Amino acid sequence: MSQKMPSRLGVVGILVYDREKVADKVNHILSEYGHIIVGRMGIPYRDRGVSVIALIVDGTTDEIGAMTGKLGRLPGVKVKSALTA
Repeated sequence: MSQKMPSRLGVVGILVYDREKVADKVNHILSEYGHIIVGRMGIPYRDRGVSVIALIVDGTTDEIGAMTGKLGRLPGVKVKSALTA
């Protein structure tokens, strides 16, 4: 008998250093995991040459980990997450 993993609420921070090269891939991944994204805010921080995306997520650790793993493997993309206990 398998049990459903509990849902976790958290924040994911994404830094995109080469927006022109990876924006489509980032957006494709975020769209793929849209069912766990509660909110999204994106800010182009031109002074630093980086785009910052902040996500509020609600999903299992497997779902959130799969999404952040895919994003983190893209060149020029850094990802950090903080989840509730």
